[in-house]
Amino acid sequence: MLGKLDEFMRFNETALSLRSQRQTVLASNIANADTPNFKAKDIDFTAALTSAMAGAAQPLKTTAQKHFPVPQQGAGTLPDGTPLQYRGIVQGAVDGNTVDMDVERNQFADNALRYEAGITLINSQIKGLMAAIQGGQ
Repeated sequence: MLGKLDEFMRFNETALSLRSQRQTVLASNIANADTPNFKAKDIDFTAALTSAMAGAAQPLKTTAQKHFPVPQQGAGTLPDGTPLQYRGIVQGAVDGNTVDMDVERNQFADNALRYEAGITLINSQIKGLMAAIQGGQ
């Protein structure tokens, strides 16, 4: 029974997790807008979601000293293995920084709206389950 519930909620859970990670990457871009030679990064959300839904391997977490250590992730990946991509240069800067604040704010707001939409979908799924459990009252 729980396996079926997990599978029922898995898509939206995975999408929300990826949206949260993307929001962190975009916030990092905005925070480093004045850092010389900083290169703006982003993730390919569609490819990352497809990979996650296909059952790509999740990183191991250690809970005891005798566990094998988690392999070091590269600078170009998120903790779950999602590859980071550099954003193309829209407007070059003398200091080598590729962050365009207009693009970053737009992407940040878009991602936030899509995250909220995901929350709304999960809430409707839970309400539907509750109605089914309670007999449609």
